Amino acid sequence: MAITDPVGDLLTRIRNGQAARLDSVTVPASRMRSSVLDVLQREGYIRGWFEEEMRPGIKEIRIELKYDNGRPVIKDIRRVSTPGRRVYSKIRELPRHFNGLGISILSTPRGVMSDAEARAANVGGEVLCKVF
Repeated sequence: MAITDPVGDLLTRIRNGQAARLDSVTVPASRMRSSVLDVLQREGYIRGWFEEEMRPGIKEIRIELKYDNGRPVIKDIRRVSTPGRRVYSKIRELPRHFNGLGISILSTPRGVMSDAEARAANVGGEVLCKVF
């Protein structure tokens, strides 16, 4: 079965895995998912991730979830831009989430990055999701 929203599927698997207190979750591999996971790891929301080959030509990503005293580090993770409604933002109009404690993940012409990295590079783009 084809997945119409790979990033939304990734976020849902992370959310469900943390709700079930799992150590890790797996998702089908793609470059967009890898880029989003790089940002989540740089910002400290997950312990790490790595690709593993299931069989020739088929790869999966295993995501190691992060907990703090038994509570998930990610309290809220939501998709902003969906396949049916794309949300683009100029860097000056990009809102701060939870008074700067949360992050937005953007897809920019310079790659996928957090809102702080996008502000430093002075570049806007598509707001993929927000994380707190």
